Amino acid sequence: MYKSKRKINFYDCDPAGILFYAKIYELCHSAYEEMIQSFDLKEDYWSNEDYIVPIIHSEATYHKPFVYNSFAVIELAVESISSSAFKLAYACKNENGNLCVEVKTTHVFVDKKTWKKKQIKDDVRAGLFHHINK
Repeated sequence: MYKSKRKINFYDCDPAGILFYAKIYELCHSAYEEMIQSFDLKEDYWSNEDYIVPIIHSEATYHKPFVYNSFAVIELAVESISSSAFKLAYACKNENGNLCVEVKTTHVFVDKKTWKKKQIKDDVRAGLFHHINK
């Protein structure tokens, strides 16, 4: 599991002072980017000539609101890995450890030129396995 902590800023909130529902995806994607950076990959995961990794499915379940000036603790785990895709599960908790939002995303490796599925790179696969949900 990979953990990340983020402050809920005023600009992240709706007029009621709670996290705007779509902003949870920004918080989760930041944790995802941090996790990928921790892999110490040979090539740039985000900008290379060979592949891209689009999200093909996402979902969020909201249990409790995040409020302005609080912190979100994002616990990110790899739920599954196949030859060309992986699923991530995010448990977004408040400072007290209460589950506020659950997010799930599915990512697929595709060839940058043909948009056909391709094998996950070995070093990426190794990094993902390090964070597999146990």
